[in-house]
Amino acid sequence: EDDMFKPVIAATAALAIAGSTYAYAQQRFEGHGRYGNGGPGAEHQHRHLSADDVSAFADARIAALKAGLELTPDQAKNWPSFEQALRNMVQLRVQRMQARQAATAQGTQAPNANAASPFDRMSHRADAMTKRGAALKQIADAGAPLYQSLNDAQKARFTMLARILRPHDHRHARS
Repeated sequence: EDDMFKPVIAATAALAIAGSTYAYAQQRFEGHGRYGNGGPGAEHQHRHLSADDVSAFADARIAALKAGLELTPDQAKNWPSFEQALRNMVQLRVQRMQARQAATAQGTQAPNANAASPFDRMSHRADAMTKRGAALKQIADAGAPLYQSLNDAQKARFTMLARILRPHDHRHARS
C-alpha cells in the first residue's frame, strides 16, 4: 500500500516545486527586478540613489566592517590606509554617477555619448577602467597587511562583512 502512494507523493512534490518556482519568477520580474509585490505603484518603489546616498551607505558599510572585525590596537594600525583606499573607490563611483547625471541633464545618455567614433568611446572606457583598476589595486595593497594580521575568526568575519562593501545592482541607478 505504501508503494502505491510513493508516485503520488513524488508527483505532488514536483508540482509544488514547479508551482513555487513559477510564483517566485512572477514576483521577481513583475517588480522590475525587485522581490516583493509587482502591483500598482511597484515602479515607484525603486529610488535612484544620489551621490550623497552612495557616500552615506559606504560610510555605514565601512564602519560596520571595522566594528565587526574588533581590531586589536596592533591591527588597527593597518586600518587607516585600507579605509582610505575604500573611500577612494567610493569617490570614483560618486564621480561616475555625477558625470552621468550631468550628461543626462544636458540631454545625452552618457559622458562619452557625443564621442566622434567608437574608438573615442573605447578610449574613454579604457580610461575609466584604468582608474577603477588603480583604485582596486590600492585596496588590495592596503588591505593585504590588514588581512594578514587578522586571526582566523576575524578573517571569517571579514569575508562575510566585506560582501556589504560591494556596490549593489540598483538596476536603474547602476554605476
